[in-house]
Amino acid sequence: MPADQTKIPRHTGPGNAAIFDAATRQRFGQLYPEQPHVLAHALGSHPLLELDSLAALAGRLPESSIEYNRGDLPIGVDGKPGATGLSIEDTIRRIASANSWAVLKNIEQDPAYEVLLLGLLGELRGEIEVRTGAMLRPQGFVFISSPDAVTPYHFDPEHNILLQVKGSKVMTQFPAGDARFAPDEVHETYHSGGARELRWQDDFAAAGQEFAIGPGEAVFVPVMAPHFVRNGPDSSISLSITWRSDWSFAEADARGLNRVLRAAGLSPAAPGRWPRTNRTKANAYRVLRKLGAVD
Repeated sequence: MPADQTKIPRHTGPGNAAIFDAATRQRFGQLYPEQPHVLAHALGSHPLLELDSLAALAGRLPESSIEYNRGDLPIGVDGKPGATGLSIEDTIRRIASANSWAVLKNIEQDPAYEVLLLGLLGELRGEIEVRTGAMLRPQGFVFISSPDAVTPYHFDPEHNILLQVKGSKVMTQFPAGDARFAPDEVHETYHSGGARELRWQDDFAAAGQEFAIGPGEAVFVPVMAPHFVRNGPDSSISLSITWRSDWSFAEADARGLNRVLRAAGLSPAAPGRWPRTNRTKANAYRVLRKLGAVD
């Protein structure tokens, strides 16, 4: 097992109020885990997601859990963007005019935010686990963005739902597993510690699927689906609730084995998308890792 299962409650949103209604849960269950789509949510203006609360949270989190930079970025970037010169607390409190983009990572490190995250995931646990098995490694991320800020083109290894709390944004997604938008070698490099930022080409734009969301709406992002985000004309607060599955870990480890095979001069086939298990390659890579033959 790649990770221990965190005890996640069933259908117990914050304050025991349903954040995802029955119709939303049903549709999500039909489209999960491979089809991106917009969901409705009733999270509202949660007190933990107000700017002052988020600035206070940033002050409690370790430095490794905070990332922030300029907001006026191109879709494609080479390396990590530059800083703004403000502290993270000032960036958050002045986000409307700071020309910044910020993310607070692993908010579950804070007990109150852990309750929020696990409550939200608990509402969807039944729909998730019937498809991809146990929910593993739940993590939460809060994004605070200035007007018109851009989150550059990248991918992520988790199953992900991005809930819009304040402001609006448009996420443009591209097909997960399509080597045109993220070459196999880039996947393999990422899973060995490389960056998640991807190389953008302007001719990709026509193949993207846009998802516009405002308060009360969310968008589901499949594992490793390339995407970028443009913020709307007002500052924005979004909450990303993520989890891993045995399938997502197997996909990652199969990529790891492919990196080894490619280094040996072979041209391995890419892992299959869900419901393919990728078990053979994943197990082989795990054996090599256990023996210390790979990092």
